[in-house]
Amino acid sequence: MSNKRRMAGVTLVELVVAMVIVGVALAGLVSAYNRASIASTDPLITQQMLAIGETMMEEVMLKPYAGNNVREALRAQYDELDDYTSYARQAVTDIDGNAIAGLGRYQVGVTVGPAPQTLPGVAPADVKRIVVTVWNGNQNLVLTGWRTRPL
Repeated sequence: MSNKRRMAGVTLVELVVAMVIVGVALAGLVSAYNRASIASTDPLITQQMLAIGETMMEEVMLKPYAGNNVREALRAQYDELDDYTSYARQAVTDIDGNAIAGLGRYQVGVTVGPAPQTLPGVAPADVKRIVVTVWNGNQNLVLTGWRTRPL
């Protein structure tokens, strides 16, 4: 009789080697997935900062260029562009000063001042630069806009 019988199944060594290979592959996949999920929160935070900044910039730009030249104490009473001259870094609130749910980690500040450079065809005294800065921890986002005196 011949001793060339085929054996069915796998040996213990083959099983251990297969488990090691699968374990290493899974560890690599989990590491890549973890990096992707950590990196995906940054765009979300940046988008939220951009939305806050654009909303504040729109609020400032919609105010008249000049008004009664009196600095108002409350944001709800701001009636001209210059009222935002020193809107210091503070929590994000609605126009009445009420905190907005979910935005407690963000802060916003606005400065309005003369433009550091002239625009073609516009007198320097008729141009103001608006800078809106949004913070979230150690990250910040800066939006800059220019407003000219209407003709």
